[in-house]
Amino acid sequence: MRRRTFLTGLGALGTIGLVGCGSKSDGEYVADADSLQVYSAQHENLTKAWAAAFTEATGIKVQVRKGSDSSMGHQLVAEGSASTADVFLTENSPAMTLVERSKLLAPVEPATRAQVPANLTPSSKAWISIAARSTVLVYNPSKLPKAELPKSLMDLAGPEWKDRWGCAPGGADFQAIVAGMLSGQGEQKTTEWLAGLKTNARALQNNIATMKSVNAGEIPCGVIYHYYWYRDQAGTKEGSGNTQLHYFRNQDPGAFVSLSGGAVLAGAKKPAEARKFLAYITSPAGQKVLVDSQSMEYAVGTGVASAPALPALNTLQAPPVDPFTLNSDAVSRLMTDAGIL
Repeated sequence: MRRRTFLTGLGALGTIGLVGCGSKSDGEYVADADSLQVYSAQHENLTKAWAAAFTEATGIKVQVRKGSDSSMGHQLVAEGSASTADVFLTENSPAMTLVERSKLLAPVEPATRAQVPANLTPSSKAWISIAARSTVLVYNPSKLPKAELPKSLMDLAGPEWKDRWGCAPGGADFQAIVAGMLSGQGEQKTTEWLAGLKTNARALQNNIATMKSVNAGEIPCGVIYHYYWYRDQAGTKEGSGNTQLHYFRNQDPGAFVSLSGGAVLAGAKKPAEARKFLAYITSPAGQKVLVDSQSMEYAVGTGVASAPALPALNTLQAPPVDPFTLNSDAVSRLMTDAGIL
C-alpha cells in the first residue's frame, strides 16, 4: 500500500518556473543549470513569494520543483547524491527527517540557526524551521456546544464520539499530527487512538473538506491545521462561517505544532547560493514575506510577528516534541495496520 502511494506521489510531481524559468519535456522535469534548484512541498504562493523576493534581493535565479511532503521526500531519498536539488522545503517535518536519516542534508550554518528560536529547531541542526502551523479542533456550535468540547484530542477515540468528528488521515498534515502523538504518547496509546479513529471518524479528502463538512453541519467537529480556517475567515467565510476553533493547549497532543522545514542538500550543485536562500527565508525580511503572503502560517523568525489575527505562537502551550524524533515511516506502518491507509 505504501509503495503504491509512493509511486502515485512521484507521478504527481510537477514543475513551475519562478524567476528563472525551467522547462518540461515529455512530462520530465528539466533543471535549469543557471538556477538554484528548490524542491518544495510548501504552499505554492508562499514559495513563489520567497523565490521572487530572494531573486530581487540577490540576483540569484530560482527554479522550483513542486510536490507533496511524502512524494518529494521519498524522491530525494531515491535520487540520493544524483539529485538536482539544492534546497528542500517541506510543509511538515517528518518528510525532512526522512531525508535527513538518509544523510542527505548539509548542516545549517550557525548564523542561520540563530535567526530562529532554539525551541523551534531540531536537535540535529541539519535543517531549520521556516514556518509553523498549529493543530486545532474546528467545530460547529449549533452541533457541538462549547461546554461539550473534548478536553483532549485523545478523547476522540472514545465511543461517545462515533460519527461525530472528521479528519483527513491520508494527508501529510494529519500524519504529522499522529507523528507528534507517537513521539509524546508512545506506540501503545497511539495505536489505541488510531483504532478509535478508524471506528469513529469520517475520513475526508483534506483539511478544507473537513472544515467545510463541519461548516455544513455534516459532522460536529474536525481536526485540522489552524491556517485553513483563518484564510477562509479573511475571505468570504464560505467554508467556515458557521464554525469556531478550539485550541486544546495544556501540552495536549491536540496542541501539536508542526514545523515546516528548510534544508540545504549535501550534494547541492550550488551550495553557497543554497545557504543564502535558507538564510534569507529565515531572516526578518524573508519571514515578513511569509506574513505578507497571507498564508496565515506562523512566522518563526526571531522578532517577527505573525498575522495579527492569530493567537501568539508562544501561547499555544504545544507539547514539547523534538521534530528530529518524528518518524513518518512508523506512522505509515501504524496507520496501515489500523486499516486507515
